[in-house]
Amino acid sequence: MRDIIIQCQNWLSDQVIKAGASGIILGLSGGIDSSVLAALARNALGPEGILGVIMPCHSNPNDEADAKLLAETLDVSFKRVDLSATFDEICSTIGVELSPLVQSNMKARLRMVTLYALGQQNHLLVCGTSNRSEYETGYFTKYGDSGSDLMPLASFLKRDIRAMAKSLGVPEKIITKAPSAGLVDGQTDEGDMGFTYDVLDEYLASGRINNPSAKQRIDVMRRRSEHKRKPIPIFRPNSNQE
Repeated sequence: MRDIIIQCQNWLSDQVIKAGASGIILGLSGGIDSSVLAALARNALGPEGILGVIMPCHSNPNDEADAKLLAETLDVSFKRVDLSATFDEICSTIGVELSPLVQSNMKARLRMVTLYALGQQNHLLVCGTSNRSEYETGYFTKYGDSGSDLMPLASFLKRDIRAMAKSLGVPEKIITKAPSAGLVDGQTDEGDMGFTYDVLDEYLASGRINNPSAKQRIDVMRRRSEHKRKPIPIFRPNSNQE
C-alpha cells in the first residue's frame, strides 16, 4: 500500500506541474475519501499546495467539526463557505417543490461551482473525491462531486481507501464513521445503496457475490449510470450527404 500511496502522490504532483497550477483545491466533507485525498495532496504538494473548502448546506455540524479536525491534523489551510442561504434562494427562485433527490444533487452542484470559482481565482486544480466503488456504480452527482479536473481516488475501492487512511494518519473517528454524502439528515451511503461497501468491493474486485439481490441492484446501478462515465454525446452529421 505504501508504494501505491507514493505513486499517487507523485501523480498528483505531476498533474499540477503539467497544468502550470499552484496546487489543488478540494471539498472537505469530514468523510474518509476527502480526508485521504487531502493527506495525499499534503504529502505531494506541501501545505501551501492545497486548499480545503468546508461547504455546509443545512448540514450536520458534526461533519464540519470532523473536516476541521482533519485540516488541523494535516496543518492545511481551509476556507468555510456556508451555502445554506444560497441553496434556499435558488429553491425559492425556481418556485416549485423539489424532491429530496433533486435537492441533494443541487447541493452537490453548488459545491462544485464554489470549488471552481475559488480554484480559478487561486490557480488551483479541482480534485474530485469519488472512489472506484462509487464511480463504477454511479453513486455520485453528475456535474456535482464528479465535476473536477482530477480524480485521484477513482481507481481505489472503499476498502483500499480505508487502508490508505490508516497509513496516512487520518483520525480514527473519520475512518470508522458511517460513510455519508452529508446532503440529507440521517443519510448513509450503504443505506442508499441497499448493500454494504464490503459486498460491493468484493464483487467489483473478483466478480463474486453471494447475495443475488445485491448483485442485481449493483448491475442495474452500473448500467443506469453508464451515461455519467461517458463523454457528452455529440451529433455529427454525415459529411457524404447534402
